[in-house]
Amino acid sequence: MRHFIIGDIHGCFDELMMLIQQMGLTDEDVLISLGDIIDRGNKSKEVYHFFRNRPGSLVLAGNHERKHVNGVLNYAQEIVKVQLGAEYPDFLSWAGQLGYYYETPEAIIVHAALEHDLQLNEQREDVLSGSTAGERHLEKKYPEGTYWTDYYTGEKPVIYGHHVVGDQPVIRNNTYGIDTGCCHGGYLTAIELPGFIVHQVKSRGDYWKSQQQEWQVPVLAAKDWANMECTAIRKQLEKLAYIEQPAVREFLGRLENSLRQLEVLLPVLKNKLDNFAQALLENGAEAFSREANSYPFKTFLFKSRNNNLRLEDLQKSLGTPAKINQLASELGVTPVPFPPQ
Repeated sequence: MRHFIIGDIHGCFDELMMLIQQMGLTDEDVLISLGDIIDRGNKSKEVYHFFRNRPGSLVLAGNHERKHVNGVLNYAQEIVKVQLGAEYPDFLSWAGQLGYYYETPEAIIVHAALEHDLQLNEQREDVLSGSTAGERHLEKKYPEGTYWTDYYTGEKPVIYGHHVVGDQPVIRNNTYGIDTGCCHGGYLTAIELPGFIVHQVKSRGDYWKSQQQEWQVPVLAAKDWANMECTAIRKQLEKLAYIEQPAVREFLGRLENSLRQLEVLLPVLKNKLDNFAQALLENGAEAFSREANSYPFKTFLFKSRNNNLRLEDLQKSLGTPAKINQLASELGVTPVPFPPQ
């Protein structure tokens, strides 16, 4: 039986298909991804579907799968979340069940690394998958300027990815590094077992560079701006101010304009609440309490009755666009569309 171990695919579906054709993969062959099948490339969904649906396939957990599972979403993960849409929860369930290493008669396969002085079943998952915690652990364990492969003395070869090693696999101390940077315009590499035969295809381009620009607006539009604290929205706008892409600038400009409209709306809502409270007081204190308690914004009404309602109270209590617009609707005031369409 042949085993084909493929390096970091990162959503490069076309290259995956080219490599499979070149290798002459059959239904009897076992296809193993050492992790990071998604993010950065242009067709993460297609790669995910392929491995889920092909019998005789195995995917290990890479640090990018772990980021999704743990909810630590950077830009690359946010893009894939938007791409998968309604499939995303199912993807998370699948990714959460991936293993961290695989062993064939000829080799040990991991995504990123292993500690040279521990048995395979003693290895840390964050080290095997190359997560940030695992990287820090290795930095403390091994002297600066060295890598775990410098210390490996095991008889069984280790095949790993995670760190781009250049255009060609790096073989050192019975270890094979096969992440050759496909999503950055490099190569997609596989090793065929037995025999340790190397197969490669050249990437069609720097997918990650183009994907970062292509998905900026869809990712921004998919954020839950309405339920984000207004202070956090301000920080996001400041953080993204460096982006010069016209479509992004236009989206952020509309967002900032809507945020200003919400700020203008708050004094209007305070005035409405004060007038509402005054109208209820005309029927007497007892009637005021009975009537005021029937409204969802009763706290503001009682504050207003006691002349304690301040604009700062609304700003503190109505911290998100959704809360501001909810009160506006309850008071018969036209809400501000947020995020703007």
